[in-house]
Amino acid sequence: MSKQLVPRVQPEAPNTSEDRPPTPPWRRTLGALLIAQFVSIFGFSLVQPFLPFYVKELGVRGDAQVAAWAGLIVGSMSITFGIFAPFWGAVADKYGRKMMVGRAMFGAVLTLVLMGLCRNVYQLLAVRLLQGTLTGTVTATNTLVSSVVPRRRMGLSLGLNQTMVVLGLAAGPWVGGYLAEYWGLRTSCFVAAGILFAAGLVAMFGAHEDFEKADGNATGNGHGLRQAFGRRGLVAVLVGLFIVALSLSFSGPIFPLLVEGIVGSAKAASVTGMLLGAGGLAAGLAATAVGRLGDRKGHKNLLVGVTLVSGLLVMPQAFVQTVAQLLPIRMLVSGATGGIQPSMNAFISTAVSPDMLGRAYGVTRSANAMGMAAGPILCGLAASVLGFRMPFLIMGVLFIISSGVLSRFVKPANSVPADQDVDAPGEDGSGQATR
Repeated sequence: MSKQLVPRVQPEAPNTSEDRPPTPPWRRTLGALLIAQFVSIFGFSLVQPFLPFYVKELGVRGDAQVAAWAGLIVGSMSITFGIFAPFWGAVADKYGRKMMVGRAMFGAVLTLVLMGLCRNVYQLLAVRLLQGTLTGTVTATNTLVSSVVPRRRMGLSLGLNQTMVVLGLAAGPWVGGYLAEYWGLRTSCFVAAGILFAAGLVAMFGAHEDFEKADGNATGNGHGLRQAFGRRGLVAVLVGLFIVALSLSFSGPIFPLLVEGIVGSAKAASVTGMLLGAGGLAAGLAATAVGRLGDRKGHKNLLVGVTLVSGLLVMPQAFVQTVAQLLPIRMLVSGATGGIQPSMNAFISTAVSPDMLGRAYGVTRSANAMGMAAGPILCGLAASVLGFRMPFLIMGVLFIISSGVLSRFVKPANSVPADQDVDAPGEDGSGQATR
């Protein structure tokens, strides 16, 4: 009996673009914003860590005077940022979040060019105040990310965004240190402006937002911070975020000066950049891991934990004598503090309704910015009296206090109503809520 030959049917390979599932719009937007975030922070970091050296270049003399002016210059940007953050948040909710990303990016281009043209510290102070008014790329990008990604991916997405921030903070000082040594800080400002311009183009052409202006009659029904935490809890949130930011920014003006005291002025900029870069790498790894873990374990618990650990780790910096001692401590501190911002952002964004995201970030970032302003100014004053080491002990105590405030007093009063859990399109990009 002969066998009947049956022709083998070759399966059709699904190698055409039509056979592949479409990439959800939120994924493409997130990818573009991650690139823009890294590039923008890289540009900022070519200049920001070296402002104490720029103060010297502009004619300030004496350790006490340099420390005081460095604290004022570093912190001044956060003063105006804190004042204008709620305004920009309300504008974002009314006219769209993507527009605010463009405003922050291109506003930074203008102020960085002006910074490179400064001839004295008074002009530099004025430009830094203007910079706080116009910029705020991290807040603007976080708000847009929070408005487009599914809620169950919020922690991971914001963690990735924070990773781009800290990677930019890692790479920027490393490059900026050598750029400052060989070409000068004015050149760094102009290079940074060009980099921010490129970041703005990536965000504007790569990000997509289907923004619909909220119905004016329904705006008052939004689930905002007061509904989420109650009056007492909201006060505790703002106080806690203020102290956290105060702690994070406290050593900014004196860390380069501490390094200069260890290695000397000739290599201070490059070594400072190396230390900040290494710390940034540790923070970048921590941010994504903490964001993912927060989606499963709860963002508040992680926020309290990483803040407490940061306080315990930061204190040994007061006693280091060599770069070899400072490097591992700096990496441990950065790894712990790297988890603070994504936990904080996800905690806030998952507590409020989508139509209130801009205002919620605006109010909380205002408290955060005031802490970022007060930290460098108070640190500069403390360093001018107590030296460059005691502020690290003060910084550790502040972290521990902020952890206690958040743990004891911040308790959500209400969750976001189920019918408002429509903050982002589903993973299929159809616009349906992902629960």
